[in-house]
Amino acid sequence: MARLSGSILTNDAHLKAQLTSILRAAAVPVTIGDESPARGSNHDLLIVDGRGDLESAVAQVEYFRSLDATMGIFFVAGDSSSDAILTSMRAGANEFFVWPPSREAIDEGLKRTAARRASSPSGQSSASTFAFFGAKGGAGTTTMAVNCAVEITRLSKKRAVIVDVKPGLGEVSLFLGVRSRYTLLDALDNLHRLDSEFLKELVVKHKSGLEILAGSDSFDRPGPGDIAALEEVLRLLSKTYDYIVLDVGSQLTPCAIAALYTSDTICMVANPDVPSVRNAQRLLERIGQLGPTEERVRVLLNRAAEPFPIPLPQIQSAMGRPVDHMFPSDYRTVSGALNSGVPLTMSDNSEMAKQFDSFTRRLLDPAAAAAVPSRGRSTLGIQRLASIW
Repeated sequence: MARLSGSILTNDAHLKAQLTSILRAAAVPVTIGDESPARGSNHDLLIVDGRGDLESAVAQVEYFRSLDATMGIFFVAGDSSSDAILTSMRAGANEFFVWPPSREAIDEGLKRTAARRASSPSGQSSASTFAFFGAKGGAGTTTMAVNCAVEITRLSKKRAVIVDVKPGLGEVSLFLGVRSRYTLLDALDNLHRLDSEFLKELVVKHKSGLEILAGSDSFDRPGPGDIAALEEVLRLLSKTYDYIVLDVGSQLTPCAIAALYTSDTICMVANPDVPSVRNAQRLLERIGQLGPTEERVRVLLNRAAEPFPIPLPQIQSAMGRPVDHMFPSDYRTVSGALNSGVPLTMSDNSEMAKQFDSFTRRLLDPAAAAAVPSRGRSTLGIQRLASIW
């Protein structure tokens, strides 16, 4: 799914807040910055408020169209007068909306904008982003994120990076057995110099080929003040990598919400116990309120050993949606991989490793996954633990 960046030209703070909320929840998510686009910038979208001074708003459209012929320009008017429609379109606006616009109209306009940007000579394909979010602490979120990221690198043969978004107690580097001189905070604090070359200095490469942007050592950051910077870092990463994996943790912090907004797929990691299922149900409801549409969410049931403490149909009924994939309970294998710093997908031929192979294939290509054989692992128990995708 494409991801766009843009700006809103208006003096009305209420309008900007409403539009920002609408765009974040749209079918094609948009990251809104505070700055106006400039020549040579990578803005995909500009929204111009034309409800007041029509002449001034049209002049803004003409000016910014001259800076970028491929940027999408949305014109927002107070009414649908033929004069406003005609003059805004002649000035270079791509879409015309009467305030307040319908969500369907915004979605359609964003899809057309994303298609134009992708087909333009300067258009760059964005990475696919997968966020792993836990229903509670200790659900196995980092285990899921790390092993899926390693499998994505192995199966796709393309550039992938895993970003540890959690403040203070990020464990991605520990799970992968590497040390990094730099962390996500170095990226957040150096946006003015962040480019592909600087990114190479910040990440550390695992022997699997996966690159790592390590977690912060600070318990206070990334915090609410880092939201805009985090969104910009993720946007820049999407121009460099083919796949981005985010370990978001289990707290619905402002930065966690920002990470979820930017993700193509949200993997909710839960366990088959009462606290986890309860939390998952509430978090799924909250995520739905925040905007990411239902088709972006995948529910992963970790430590799914029969007999379940709660029957699977009851779990699915409580969460209001099916479980997309189940991973077995294998404490010895997982803890051994953690203590050795070698991902279990690289260290053994266990049922867990086979399930990561199966699930990751579906992440990368749901339609073709069933036709692709696994890498020779045992199929024992495949019917019992197979995906319910």
